[in-house]
Amino acid sequence: MLINYPAREIHAKIVYYGPGWGGKTTNLRHVHNRLPSHARGRMISIATENERTLFFDFLPLDLGQVRGFKVRFHLYTVPGQGFYAVSRRLILRDVDGVVFVADSQRRRLAENLESLDDLCRNLVEQRVDPARMPLVMQWNKRDVAAAVPVEELDDRLNRFAAPSFEAVAKDGVGVIETLKACCRDVLRVVEGAGAADRERGGRPAAEPAV
Repeated sequence: MLINYPAREIHAKIVYYGPGWGGKTTNLRHVHNRLPSHARGRMISIATENERTLFFDFLPLDLGQVRGFKVRFHLYTVPGQGFYAVSRRLILRDVDGVVFVADSQRRRLAENLESLDDLCRNLVEQRVDPARMPLVMQWNKRDVAAAVPVEELDDRLNRFAAPSFEAVAKDGVGVIETLKACCRDVLRVVEGAGAADRERGGRPAAEPAV
């Protein structure tokens, strides 16, 4: 997180993590399409010819003013394929919040678990405690036949008791709710840091207003 006091701006980074073809890019596309032009930046997508994300999607979100600070969320996705492990680690650097997009199809359960383990390993390598990172779980593709029950997904994947949302990202269902929850959690961390600064006589931080 970057707090630019002279410019009175807060920049926060949210990364969408999860297995390939799970719906990460679809989430960002829906968010981008829903926002008015003045509140969003250009969406950059680097993908293969079959539309799998190779490196990242980038979407700066302008949430306006909170306690005098202009807040911008920068949204990224990671490539889900196993051979892009280095890219995932690079994109995850200095992350402030994570949305884990799980594929509800039963045949993808093992890939969901592998991706979640990969996320935790990468956070620990960066000396970040996964249990303390603002994290939201999204159970995507709830419209598929014989989707894994939410209770089972929660039991198998939600090891940190994070907020969770059912979603059908291709239809926009649950997309905005997921993002708002992650933004709120990130801003609570900002507020906590601001409270500590105030106790030391420092400047106030922005308050959650998403």
